[in-house]
Amino acid sequence: MRDHLVPIVMGLVAVGLFFAFPYDLAFLTRVLVTIVLVLSVDLVLGYAGIPTLGQAAMFGTGAYAAGLFAIHVWGDPLAGLVVGAVAGAAIALVSGLVLMRTRGLTVIMLTIAVAAILHEIANRARDLTGGADGLRGIRMQPVLGLWEFDFIGRTGYWYALVVVIVVYVGLSILTRSSFGLGLRGIHDSPERMRAIGAPVYWRLVTAYTIGGGIAGIAGALNAQITQLVSLEGFAFSLSAEALIMLILGGTGRLVGAVIGVALFMTVHHFAAANDPFNWLFVIGAMVLVVVFFLPQGIISLPGILLRHLRGGRDADRA
Repeated sequence: MRDHLVPIVMGLVAVGLFFAFPYDLAFLTRVLVTIVLVLSVDLVLGYAGIPTLGQAAMFGTGAYAAGLFAIHVWGDPLAGLVVGAVAGAAIALVSGLVLMRTRGLTVIMLTIAVAAILHEIANRARDLTGGADGLRGIRMQPVLGLWEFDFIGRTGYWYALVVVIVVYVGLSILTRSSFGLGLRGIHDSPERMRAIGAPVYWRLVTAYTIGGGIAGIAGALNAQITQLVSLEGFAFSLSAEALIMLILGGTGRLVGAVIGVALFMTVHHFAAANDPFNWLFVIGAMVLVVVFFLPQGIISLPGILLRHLRGGRDADRA
C-alpha cells in the first residue's frame, strides 16, 4: 500500500470500528495511542538502526509532563501534547548524546537503564508524581474549546485518531526527505556514510530526539485521555511489547508499525479474555511464526504471495 493512502485507509477503518464497536472505544483508543509509540520506535530502530528497549522512558516522561502541566498550569489538550513532546525530546536528547557514542548491546542496556532511572525518580518524588499511587487530579479542557472528554470515550477516540494521522503524515514526509534517506544509509552502512562525509553521530542524535518527542506525544495523549499517569509508563514491558509489535508488522515501513500494533493488541485482547492465564502462549506462537516465515514482518506477506503467484504462472507457461 502506498504511504499516502495509509492515513485515508486508517480514517475509514476507524470510522467503521467506531460504529461497529461503540462499547469498546477504550480499547480502540489504547490501540491508537500505542500506534504513536510504535511509530516512534520505527523511526529510531527501523530507519536509523538504533537498537532500543527503553522507549518507555520518553513515553513516561511525556505522560508525567502533560499531566503535571494540566494540573498546575493549563488544561488545554494541544498545549499538553506540545509539553509532552518537548519533555520526551529533551530526555532523548540528553541521553542520546551519550547513547549514540556506543554500539550494539551497550546501547540496548543503556536505554533500559535510562527508563529504570526515570522510573525510580518518579517513584521517589511522591509529592510531585504521586509515586506508586499515580498522578491523579488531571482535568482536561475541551479539545479546541469545543469537544469535552466524555465518559464513553468518543472525544478521546477521535482526538487520538487525529493525532495518529498527523504523526504518521509527519513521519512519512520526514522519512522521504534527505534526512530520512540519510538515516537509511546509516542503517545500512554507517562506515560508508562516514566515508562520504555524512555527520552520522548528529543524525543519529537527531533521529533519537525526534523519536523521543513522538513517544512523549504518545505518553501525553494517554495521560490526557485516561486522566491518570502511573509508574507503568516507564515499565520495561511497555518498551518490549512495542518492539515486538514493530517486528510483527515489519521494521522500516511506517505502515508496518500500524499493522503490528493492530495485530498484537487484537490477538492479546481476545486471547487474554478467553484465557487470562495462558494468553502469552498465543502471542509467543504468533511471534515465532512471523520471525521464521516472515522475517520482514506481516507487511512482506503480500509481496511473497505475489511472487509465488507469478512463479506458478511462469511454470504453467513453461
